[in-house]
Amino acid sequence: MKLYRDEAVVLRTHKLGEADRIITLLTRAHGRVRAVAKGVRRTSSKFGARLEPFSLVDVQLHVGRSLDIITQVETQAPYGRSIGSDYSLYTSATAMVETAERLTEEEAEPAPQQYLLLVGALHALATRRHPASLVLDSYLLRSLAVAGWAPSFDDCAQCGRPGPHHAFHVAQGGAVCDRCRPPGSSAPAPQTLDLLGALLSGDWPAAEGSAQRDRDEASGLVAAHLQYHLERQLRSLRHVERV
Repeated sequence: MKLYRDEAVVLRTHKLGEADRIITLLTRAHGRVRAVAKGVRRTSSKFGARLEPFSLVDVQLHVGRSLDIITQVETQAPYGRSIGSDYSLYTSATAMVETAERLTEEEAEPAPQQYLLLVGALHALATRRHPASLVLDSYLLRSLAVAGWAPSFDDCAQCGRPGPHHAFHVAQGGAVCDRCRPPGSSAPAPQTLDLLGALLSGDWPAAEGSAQRDRDEASGLVAAHLQYHLERQLRSLRHVERV
């Protein structure tokens, strides 16, 4: 009987049979794992409530033939309780966990940086440390950067010419100079590009000092950058409450 133990964030759950659930986890050491939690939908279940989305848990699993089996769960941080009570936090967190799942498509492939980014972002949401929209956009940018798709917000993404520049093109990698600017490039406000740079680097004083119009424009560029590299729409992103 092969067992292993790991820390994990619950990404999502769905029903299996009459009493079980399939739990999708992002673990610290084993990457994304799909496992069966037997009997968790029964009222007598000892750990059903611990396996709710956004929760940080210490989990023990038994290696199965197709899906692993969860045998023990201890709550580390019940982020879902705080996040679930606020619609803007909930929709932001839902977009985060969907992104984490899309960016870790290979099961059991270690992704420690993605795991730590997600834990930090969920903690910031649950504790209301920063505005939810800024936390979400910062997480999306940084998770894409870890995946190898970091945009440029200052120097030209094509030729490296020092910025700042006034054009932005997702397919070209971000900010572009006048010589490299392709047709269809957008022209965001300079303050918007400054905000995006602050969100990518984690400069929260600068990010929180931004105007709402710049936050709205930045969110649109982040969404476009995410959709381009994932090559599909993020279903949960359309429901995010941007206030």
